[in-house]
Amino acid sequence: MSGTRPARWVAAVPMAALAAATVYPLVFTTNVAMKTRREYVLDRFSPADSFSLDNVVRAWTSVGMSRYFLNSVFVVACSVALLLLFGSMAGFALGRLRFRGSSALFLGILAALFVPFQVIMVPLARTMADTGLIDTYPGLVLAYVAQFLPFTIFLLTSYYATVPAEIVDAARIDGNSVYGVYWRIMLPIGAPALLSVGVLNALFCWNDVLISLLMMPSAEHRTLMVGVTSLRGQYSDDIPTFAAGVLIAAVPVLVVYLFLQRQIADGVTAGSTKG
Repeated sequence: MSGTRPARWVAAVPMAALAAATVYPLVFTTNVAMKTRREYVLDRFSPADSFSLDNVVRAWTSVGMSRYFLNSVFVVACSVALLLLFGSMAGFALGRLRFRGSSALFLGILAALFVPFQVIMVPLARTMADTGLIDTYPGLVLAYVAQFLPFTIFLLTSYYATVPAEIVDAARIDGNSVYGVYWRIMLPIGAPALLSVGVLNALFCWNDVLISLLMMPSAEHRTLMVGVTSLRGQYSDDIPTFAAGVLIAAVPVLVVYLFLQRQIADGVTAGSTKG
């Protein structure tokens, strides 16, 4: 028993330090967002004199964070819906159906996971410009779907491959077509994986800066993360307002992690075990 306590301390101390290093930036940002410009200039590290949300309200109303927030919510919702629809269809087909070229197709999708966005950035921008989709919400949604669909298909294919074949066979014997099996059997069975993958894709799209900055050059259509990035240049002499914008962008992600951390972990390990 005495030998296990030092081992626990060896693991606990680094984990505690890592947790502190993770939490401190959020605490520091929150403290700065509560300060006035004068308080920040005098001492940026001291606690705020009063708990005031004036900077948050100003960032939300005057700076335009409310518009950026709604833009992000709309784009993320549309992107995740399409990703789950196409990803579940492809995952069911590749995981449970056998057709000529299915293995090669899955390997091609797997290979797409290793292609950095920077490699396809210029061709994507030229294609979107030629089709008139630059600076439009459909263009950004399509860019997100194209970027994150291979990841979605990979996880859902791995999950659907673990579903017993007897379930599919029984559904076909009962008279269901392939589409009936997908709609009546596979979608309900895959609900946990769909929730996990949906949460992960929502976080990917919400935190993205590069794709949104490329596809949405106008200020009116900016997403939240791009809007926060632009604040750093516009309010370089008003750091509390900038910190308030960062706080607005971070709170939804923090809420998702706090309440859906189990689903996020399940999504990372979806299909890795059977049963």
